[in-house]
Amino acid sequence: MKNVWTLILAGILALAITGCKNETPKQETTPSTQPTATQPAATGKTGTVVETMNSGGYTYIQFDTGTEKIWAAAPEVAVNVGDPVIVPDGMPMKDYTSKTLERTFDVLYFVDNIVVGGATAGAAGEGLPEGHPDPAAMQGAEDHSRPEVAKSDLDMSGLSKPEGGKTVGEIFAEKDKLAGQAVTIRAKVAKFSPEIMGTNWLHLQDGTGEAGTDDLTITSPVTANVGDTVLVKGVVTTNKDFGFGYKYDVIIEKAEVTIE
Repeated sequence: MKNVWTLILAGILALAITGCKNETPKQETTPSTQPTATQPAATGKTGTVVETMNSGGYTYIQFDTGTEKIWAAAPEVAVNVGDPVIVPDGMPMKDYTSKTLERTFDVLYFVDNIVVGGATAGAAGEGLPEGHPDPAAMQGAEDHSRPEVAKSDLDMSGLSKPEGGKTVGEIFAEKDKLAGQAVTIRAKVAKFSPEIMGTNWLHLQDGTGEAGTDDLTITSPVTANVGDTVLVKGVVTTNKDFGFGYKYDVIIEKAEVTIE
């Protein structure tokens, strides 16, 4: 009898041990600690608005950075004097005159938008204020395809290269060497756009160059008509970036223009 009870106890112990081995311990779970995504911080100059006005679909603000006061313009946005703002880097325009405001700014920065009190306001590309360069008048490169200026039907046969001067084709071909140097060119006015960014824009052709290098843009205070023969003197600038994606491979700014 004693042996029977011994066998029964041994069997019970064996079953208990087997049950413990098969029991899978519960794993302790921990709450997820994934980081919360945050918006990247806005960059640019910061300051407080001291003056603001709207005109032509744009908002003009003067803001104080603590060390200087800056004028900037962006697509129209609700902003008040005293608001903290962040103004991105933009295109500086010297002696810019707003015809709608009848006001000239010593330096005005055109920007894509203005961050007011930490919230982005205004959207890029919502039109341009009066006096800003018309994309059709800009000769783009890289970011924008070069606007086609129809090859002039003007008679170029009577044109002669000035002594010591260059042709349109030569200026493009030698642009890297000529950058920063004064050149003289005789050409026909193929297009004239007045009073853009406070100056006149002329497209010059002389029959030289190929597609993309046969039309040279210059700026000048002088007024001219399409078809005029002009003698131009000025400094060659390459890779000129006016902001908003408008870039010139070659341009001559503030040129001296003599109508012949």
